[in-house]
Amino acid sequence: MKRIYFLLIVTGLVISCVTLSPTPAPLRNPTSEPANTLPTATDPSQPITVQSGETFDIVLISNPSTGYHWRLINELDSNVLQLVRQDYIAQWPIMPGSGGVDVWTFSAVTAGEATIVLGHYPPANNAEPKETVTFTIHVE
Repeated sequence: MKRIYFLLIVTGLVISCVTLSPTPAPLRNPTSEPANTLPTATDPSQPITVQSGETFDIVLISNPSTGYHWRLINELDSNVLQLVRQDYIAQWPIMPGSGGVDVWTFSAVTAGEATIVLGHYPPANNAEPKETVTFTIHVE
C-alpha cells in the first residue's frame, strides 16, 4: 500500500513539474522567413515613358559594402525631370557583404525627352566610373 501512495505522489509531482514548465518558443527556420522582395533592376535598353506630374523609379543592383556607389553623371534637364530621392534597399537577410538595390526616384515635370546617365564608381575619390548606364525618358 505504501508503494502505491509513493508512486501516486511521485507521479503527481512529475505531472505538475511538466505542466508548470514554460513551453519554449519554437526556433525560426531560416527558410520560413518572408521571401526577398527587392524591386527588379530597370532595363536601360527599354525607354521609360511617363506622364507629366508622375514619379518613376530607376532600380540598380548595388552593394555599398564594396565601396562602389552609383552617381549621376549628366546634368538633368530640370525643365523635364527632377531627382526626388535616392534610397538603398538591402537584400534580406541583411548580412555583412550582402548587396541590394539603389532606387532612384525622379519626377516628370513637363513633356519632353531626357537622358539619365548613372555611373558606378569605385571607392577612390577621383576615379572614373567602372560602368555607366543610360536611360531614355519620354515625358508625355
